Amino acid sequence: MTAGAGPGRVLLRVDTGACCRSGACSLVAPDLFDQGDDGKVVLRTPHPPDDLLEAAEEAADYCPVSAIQLETLPE
Repeated sequence: MTAGAGPGRVLLRVDTGACCRSGACSLVAPDLFDQGDDGKVVLRTPHPPDDLLEAAEEAADYCPVSAIQLETLPE
């Protein structure tokens, strides 16, 4: 989906209200996600670099409540 989209061309969004605190995102992509003191997801950057796009997609896939979305931005 996002391969070759270019740096800054993908927008990463998280729904902290939907987050169930599983921590899967921060395990799969620790450069992109962390967990706050309450255990909920913390997004480190909304625009993942190309070398982290696959990790971002995996984190979205592993999220049990689909609280992570990737959007390819128009040119």
